[in-house]
Amino acid sequence: MRRRRIQLTGDDQLFVLTGAGISAESGLPTFRDSDGLWKGHDVLEVASAEGLKRNPELVWDFYSMRRRDALAANPNNAHLSLARLEEALDDRFFLLTQNVDDLHERAGSRRIQHIHGNLFTSRCIACGATFSDTNSYDVTKGSPKCAKCHGAIRPDIVWFGESLENLDSIYRQLARATMFVAIGTSGSVFPAAELVYLAAKRQIPTYYVGLESPENADGFDEIRLGSATSLVPALFAHI
Repeated sequence: MRRRRIQLTGDDQLFVLTGAGISAESGLPTFRDSDGLWKGHDVLEVASAEGLKRNPELVWDFYSMRRRDALAANPNNAHLSLARLEEALDDRFFLLTQNVDDLHERAGSRRIQHIHGNLFTSRCIACGATFSDTNSYDVTKGSPKCAKCHGAIRPDIVWFGESLENLDSIYRQLARATMFVAIGTSGSVFPAAELVYLAAKRQIPTYYVGLESPENADGFDEIRLGSATSLVPALFAHI
């Protein structure tokens, strides 16, 4: 059966949420695939402040590997389609991603917020300074240091047990939205997983696109199963 396109009027405000599934189609493993156990270590060993204290070499090995993988990947047709959609809709478009890679930015997206942090940003543990960082680090040759205060740095990723920032701005964007589209999300990680329910409570259309039905499928008006690289460009090609 032929799928209908998602129809947007000149007054619509579009809120898009993307998850690991869209990056997986560029060859990047999902969080569960890459992190669940890595070199025999539990995920908390590479995704927590306590893990960094215990074994900074392991943590930086892991994130250096993720940086190299992300830099080697390229934006796919779904990333590019969303960037073109943003260009067409201008400030009526907002993109929230659960991904920490920069594939959306390299595709051309600018109205974007990373809810779980950015793989290519590091943060000083001592002074709190943040800076762009694409480096891979071999901690056996010395721990990476902050250029400002020489304190230890860490990836600017939201780890387990840490609070998310800028949630107010996300909820403000959702409050003005007239349509909600989620792409490649598992629907299992909160608070991102609750956004569709907040959208549904406002009685705006909610759509899901991805290879598998998400855990929060009951919140969506329509679920379209298939690859994002095929479905997303087709859904918005008319805009």
